[in-house]
Amino acid sequence: MSAMQIKTADFESEVLKSEIPVIIDFWAEWCMPCKMIAPILDELSKEFEGKIKVGKLNVDQERELAIKYNIVSIPTILFFKSGEIVDTLIGAVPKSNIKSKIEDLL
Repeated sequence: MSAMQIKTADFESEVLKSEIPVIIDFWAEWCMPCKMIAPILDELSKEFEGKIKVGKLNVDQERELAIKYNIVSIPTILFFKSGEIVDTLIGAVPKSNIKSKIEDLL
């Protein structure tokens, strides 16, 4: 299972009301660091399948959510648990950094 595309319309049901922790990658098509971490997030999505959800949110298409969550640089990864942001990573970080944040969520 790879990261799912998140839109404004399904953000509440998929993220805020999720029974399991959710990681949202705020990205854009033109962002090279975003393209670098995309395969890492897909791998982690498979590794933690059933324990977390991994979503991608295109900041160009879903501008309102990017503004709501104060996304000023991308990629930004927000970690949600019970509808609340519990952690944040900014930039193309190593897989080990993302994985340790996921393990902290569980």
